Amino acid sequence: MDFRSSGNPSTPHTTGTRAKPGRRRRVAVGVAAAVCGTAIAVAGTYVPASAQITGGAAPAGSAADDAYYDDAKGKTGQELKDALHTIVSRDVKTLSYDEVWEALKKTDEDPENSANVKLLYSGRSQSKDDNGGGDGQWNREHTWAKSHGDFGTAPGPGTDVHHLRPTDVKVNSIRGSKDFDKGGEEVEGAPGNFTDGDSYEPRDEVKGDVARMILYMAVRYDGEESFPDLEPNDKVDNGSAPHMGRLSVLKEWNEKDPPDAFEKNRNEVIFDSYQHNRNPFIDHPEWVAEIWK
Repeated sequence: MDFRSSGNPSTPHTTGTRAKPGRRRRVAVGVAAAVCGTAIAVAGTYVPASAQITGGAAPAGSAADDAYYDDAKGKTGQELKDALHTIVSRDVKTLSYDEVWEALKKTDEDPENSANVKLLYSGRSQSKDDNGGGDGQWNREHTWAKSHGDFGTAPGPGTDVHHLRPTDVKVNSIRGSKDFDKGGEEVEGAPGNFTDGDSYEPRDEVKGDVARMILYMAVRYDGEESFPDLEPNDKVDNGSAPHMGRLSVLKEWNEKDPPDAFEKNRNEVIFDSYQHNRNPFIDHPEWVAEIWK
């Protein structure tokens, strides 16, 4: 995937800095962290030991049979978004914030080391048990910043593991509640990540993952069940409004970084073992362009 040659108005990579059009560069922020670990493929499919399913038919509602999405077939635009909301909100198990710790140890297990998780932004492989709030530990990152809609860590959007990921404590702090966009200064200890005063750009390998997590949240939470009505927009610096940007960039990332084996497996583990719902944009990334035109 190549995020550097695009019709989107951004400049190519330069060492340590990526500029945004019409916006001044800002001072770098850093974090000391080692980066290592890569995904593994077995016959083209990621299958960690703890998540293998042997024998029998595909689980009901899995992408394999696609019956899960029957009510969405043939729809587009708002009609498709409404249908997906109904589907992914049906019979969902809601986790507590404490339960998220254990869920992430399975959903984000390093395929090369079952004792570790893979951290979203840095790509570092780290012990599952080295979690908490200390320097060098990993914690729970809300990719849809919990202040955008002010839902905090309340069960529902605050504990939905489809958008919660393990990240280095300091990198998580650097990202903060910023929207996603291109440009800024490279984050020390998280190569390929860039940030400035109002946005964060993840490394190329997870750009599509981030986009699909944000757009899932917009489909899942639409103002029902006392949850906020979350919507993406084409802005940054959204503050506490229930919006995340920048939509045009998220759409580009979804197209250029399609779901890989790790992301697909994660979707299966969440469906099978935890929430019993799916991220439709992992199973059908083409639906992003059908809804947000």
